[in-house]
Amino acid sequence: MSGLSEAFRAHVQSGITTLCRCWALARRDGAVLGFTDHDCVLRFDGLAFQPGSGLTARAVSQATGLSVDNTEALGVLSDAAVREADIEAGRFDGAEVRCWLVNWQDVSMRWLQFRGSIGEIRRAGGAFQAELRGLTEALNRPLGRIYQKPCTAVLGDAVCGFDLGTPGYAAELAVAEVERNEVFRWDALPGFEPDWFTGGRLTVLSGAAEGLWAAVKADQSTAGGRKIALWEPIRAAVQPGDTLRLEAGCDKRLESCRLKFNNLLNFQGFPDIPGEDWVMAVPRQSGVNTGGSRR
Repeated sequence: MSGLSEAFRAHVQSGITTLCRCWALARRDGAVLGFTDHDCVLRFDGLAFQPGSGLTARAVSQATGLSVDNTEALGVLSDAAVREADIEAGRFDGAEVRCWLVNWQDVSMRWLQFRGSIGEIRRAGGAFQAELRGLTEALNRPLGRIYQKPCTAVLGDAVCGFDLGTPGYAAELAVAEVERNEVFRWDALPGFEPDWFTGGRLTVLSGAAEGLWAAVKADQSTAGGRKIALWEPIRAAVQPGDTLRLEAGCDKRLESCRLKFNNLLNFQGFPDIPGEDWVMAVPRQSGVNTGGSRR
């Protein structure tokens, strides 16, 4: 039990303890929720930890190595705390979790027992079960540079450097028609060419799905106007009148980076890498062997 204060250590070693668990969940949309298995509200670090949420925890089992810590949070679905609609919408996906062991008689005596994020969430019978992943989970992700012809940057990130606030590359507009939360239609999108938003991003700015987003699969001009289709539905209800933000798409090609975004200096691909045809080519006595496709 490293990192314990002397006061907390003395309280634990006294043999008569007044301990409980407190949990803080910080979602990616900025909402922060506090829970405790004590029967009164506890306050510290600017948070109020609410009782009666039904949130409990299995034993925190942490070990060395890169495996997922054997830790889970169990609780009931409540309109006042963790709502099923929010889980379905993905609002708790990847939320930061902190768990303290707290002396409820003096909350200054506490031990940060676990810190990580929410992994897989399962729901059944009005309850939820969430896998908790420790900080070492991030070390399981592959790192390093990928050498390929298309650009490896994400449009608008620090590596790409393109400002999506540049006029002509994004639009905020109200929903006119929507089908299954994945197909959107308007009479027209003046100022934007067809296919402009393919590969881009659609973010909901108002309504029940506020803060949720999805990637654009296709941007088409049809007889009825303009159609935007997503790769997967928005995971909450989107209604006509809700406000959306559409951001231009990037197909990761050198030509698009130069002509569509004027951002060639930040292109992160390797367009001159020889293709498979060149690697598999054999010497020939006649003809021109340029490394291109054989026709």
